[in-house]
Amino acid sequence: MLKINGTDSDSAGKTVEQYIAETNYNLSRIAVEINGEILPKSLYGSTVLHDGDTVEIVGFVGGG
Repeated sequence: MLKINGTDSDSAGKTVEQYIAETNYNLSRIAVEINGEILPKSLYGSTVLHDGDTVEIVGFVGGG
């Protein structure tokens, strides 16, 4: 079990890219942090989520 945005998730074993594909996140408008470290977008496809990870996904919103 891991936490994504404060909620327990059973997504261990999936890559970040796979998890995002299953959600409604817009890939071009998010940043992903795993265990306190920002993950470069180039690593989304090769970074596997593990039990115990803490993941934060932040979406950027434009406006004025």
